[in-house]
Amino acid sequence: MKLSHFQFDLPKELLAEYPAENRDEARLMVIDRKKQTIEHKLFKDVIDYFDEGDVLILNNTKVFPARLYGNKEKTGARIEVFLLRELNSEQRLWDVLVDPARKIRIGNKLYFGDDDSLVAEVIDNTTSRGRTLRFLYDGSYEEFRNKLTELGETPIPKYISRDVTPEDAERYQTIYAKEEGSVAAPTAGLHFSKHLLKKLEIKGINFAEVTLHVGLGTFNPVEVEDLSKHKMDSEELKITQEACDIVNQAKAKKKRICTVGTTSMRAVESSVSSQNTLNPFDGWTNKFVFPPHDFAIPTCMITNFHTPKSTLLMMVSAFCGHDLMKRAYAEAIEEKYKFYSYGDAMLII
Repeated sequence: MKLSHFQFDLPKELLAEYPAENRDEARLMVIDRKKQTIEHKLFKDVIDYFDEGDVLILNNTKVFPARLYGNKEKTGARIEVFLLRELNSEQRLWDVLVDPARKIRIGNKLYFGDDDSLVAEVIDNTTSRGRTLRFLYDGSYEEFRNKLTELGETPIPKYISRDVTPEDAERYQTIYAKEEGSVAAPTAGLHFSKHLLKKLEIKGINFAEVTLHVGLGTFNPVEVEDLSKHKMDSEELKITQEACDIVNQAKAKKKRICTVGTTSMRAVESSVSSQNTLNPFDGWTNKFVFPPHDFAIPTCMITNFHTPKSTLLMMVSAFCGHDLMKRAYAEAIEEKYKFYSYGDAMLII
């Protein structure tokens, strides 16, 4: 497969600016790989496709308010700082993206907050846009993290042209988010409401939680025609023994195992044993799933509609089958499904 196989025309008006009014009432396209059929439902109908003993694999990562706005010393120029990952908690070193990047040099200081209560110094230029910052703050580490939360805003994706609202802080987060560390939400999980999760639980569906902290690697553009040459950025991943037991028992009983989102899919496909069972994992993964790929763990997946040439679309193609995926996407555009982070959902069985 080549990069050009994943190009399609996506009308701009189909990029979702706002979430559905109710989480579980987004639209749901259901694709049956065996029957080669496409159905149109609402997300809450997803319960009809699962039975007692089936497993949903959820990514319980939590988005932190990663976008800060500061001012450069002397010039006062407004600079956006996007926190990517903490490098050293004692020294308060962070990997960040800065915009506009051309204005920021090593040694520059940035001031945040109306009272300049938080200061950062640029100590390294790692890439064309990336920088390493050292935050200068007098309080304890806990107070420093509270300050970042106070000054930061929810990092809704750049394609959304409106301002961030208080509603985004809640809606750009899954209801089962626990482990803070992502700069973007695992968006397929945004469709689950408390009510729907409860109904699934009552029906006897089991949940296995994994933690994959979404970094920008998920969204970095692929710039090589030969997909085997693309390198994913590493993202932090944790899979517990408890999650493995839930998945492996279901697998042994030939139950349906569904990854909720491409992040959950990448998580489980990063830690497969030689017997094709799920192994515990605690570290970093740069797994890139693209066609052809032999999936070891999931028998179905829930995902959103992705943008052209994205690594997420490549994973869906690998799981769904390329021709069926292309047919589904053509139908989604015709039926005006909403795409991307706040968009509609797809269930592939």
